[in-house]
Amino acid sequence: MAESSGPLPVVGWLKGAASDDPYLEGQRCQSCQAVFLGERENCSKCGARGKLKAFRMSNQGKLYSYCIVHRSFPGVEVPYVSAIVDLDGGGTVKGNLINVDPKPEAISFDMPVEVVFKDALGRKDRDGNSYISYFFQPAA
Repeated sequence: MAESSGPLPVVGWLKGAASDDPYLEGQRCQSCQAVFLGERENCSKCGARGKLKAFRMSNQGKLYSYCIVHRSFPGVEVPYVSAIVDLDGGGTVKGNLINVDPKPEAISFDMPVEVVFKDALGRKDRDGNSYISYFFQPAA
């Protein structure tokens, strides 16, 4: 069983997972300024080829939409808040909203949120590797 030297990222666009400064990496089209998650060769907005450039996405944004989930797979604690956030500087990201009461009266559209990086619910793969994920929480 070979363990890694630090947690692994749950998605490819989470960079620096084993460092003290993890971040989300986006791709910005240099022709139309559209922003995407994940690596790609072509812009799906304007069709430009080879014009996407990686950049560090903001850790600040606003809640665009959310859903309070009451039923999930076995082993997944409910209720939890699934959220879509518009990040400052571009990019829309889906993730879970934490550190907030999962009730509609505690959540508001356009509420300021920040990206935080934490252990991915304590789960490990069969090789013993732990994972880091990103979450949103109300901005301080």
